[in-house]
Amino acid sequence: MASQTRVDFGGILRPPGQLDATTALQPYRGPLDERSAAHLLRRAGFGGTPDEVRRYAAMSVDAAVESLVRFPSTANLPQPDVYDRRAHLGELRVPVDERRDALKEILRNERESLRGMRLWWLNRMLTTPAPLQEKMTLFWHGHFTSYVNYAVYTYFQNQLFRYYALGNVRTLTHAVSRDPAMLIYLNNDKNVAEHPNENYARELMELFTLGIGHYTEQDVREAARAWTGWRLNKATGVVRFAPRQHDDGSKTFLGQTGNFMGDDVVDIIFAQPQCARFLATSLLNYFVYNDPEPELVDAVADVMRRNNYEIAPVMSAIFRSNVFYSPRAYRALVKSPVEFVVGTYKALGITELPDDAVGFANRMGQILFQPPNVAGWPGGQNWLTSGTMIVRQNFVASVANSQTLASSSWLGQVPMQPDKATHAIVGTLLQGDAAPASRVEVQALLSGAGTSALMMLSGENFQQRVGAATALAMGMPAYQLN
Repeated sequence: MASQTRVDFGGILRPPGQLDATTALQPYRGPLDERSAAHLLRRAGFGGTPDEVRRYAAMSVDAAVESLVRFPSTANLPQPDVYDRRAHLGELRVPVDERRDALKEILRNERESLRGMRLWWLNRMLTTPAPLQEKMTLFWHGHFTSYVNYAVYTYFQNQLFRYYALGNVRTLTHAVSRDPAMLIYLNNDKNVAEHPNENYARELMELFTLGIGHYTEQDVREAARAWTGWRLNKATGVVRFAPRQHDDGSKTFLGQTGNFMGDDVVDIIFAQPQCARFLATSLLNYFVYNDPEPELVDAVADVMRRNNYEIAPVMSAIFRSNVFYSPRAYRALVKSPVEFVVGTYKALGITELPDDAVGFANRMGQILFQPPNVAGWPGGQNWLTSGTMIVRQNFVASVANSQTLASSSWLGQVPMQPDKATHAIVGTLLQGDAAPASRVEVQALLSGAGTSALMMLSGENFQQRVGAATALAMGMPAYQLN
């Protein structure tokens, strides 16, 4: 098992600074440059190719953000080959001694399909013309957490999050409450009047909308009663409401009394001021910085309430804001394994991920479609342990020293002179965020210091040295941060 020793970043993860609450969410009026454009592309997607960074650096902030929040069509992107066990359930109608083998085959196909879907999604993140759509899909995947061994229901949920990426989060909460994967994961398909199941009712408030301390155990029990009666036919995927299995008695929930159903519970929750604060905190932790100040949370929550829980105006305000471009926010978040893997190929201008990219992300601690528990991935500095750092280093070494790098659109832009090559590598991969001593180390490697080789890069040693220098740059602290 990988060591869980935390990696010390020597203060790069900065402590909170002074926040001017009156101007934090006001529009940033400074120009974009390559550094701030790369920052925007990392947060609103998975980074940019060198050409994309230059293109965004030439835009105004308003134009850059507008191009990200208005999704272009993605209809031409490839779709995954999803195994649908519903078409194979007839294979279980066999003698008992054969049924076990048939079930094993179905489960094997489910696992293979989920592995294929992981690679499909990583490649979609890499190549999509709508990076914010995929970033929001990943955000909702970690927020409304579920994990089931039904590839087709997992895919349906992934598409649901994509459809509502910047849509109305209250409407999304209504929809995810009846999503087959969620019904299975939190047992809400087994919630009946005679024996109310509290799993979904509890997590709906604790993890999805309000947070601990903003509801009572009695509220959990009453919400569970309100959610009784929803049934899922796993063989067809049809979700229906069964009135006879619903508790239609009076319920008192969050101070209101009535013959409530599940949808009423959601609407009552979203009428609580705390709901907007909870969601604002989640978005700020994911897209701006950890432990956002209460004043900033309240400001974002106010934008959310004023826009009736539509997320597009909220994200637009965040990405245009002073606080987003502040020193406090810059490289203040640790890259998740998915961000690290996809962002590496993006930065190098490589347009397709190999099969082993999934394995690297898994070993770094993030298995797509399989979060560790209902709370999702803890994130932040939890991503960086002595064990996972070794995996990250092995990953960048495998990319930098493979033939994959030879196909990089970026490689051809690296000059032959070691000093200029150093500037190109540190500039492209780190936007210049490297200490002078680190730059010297990169240049020494490119120059062949300590060897009998000539100082000048040549066709014979170019890819080897540039690959090694690339891996060195990607191992630096700043590269671990978004």
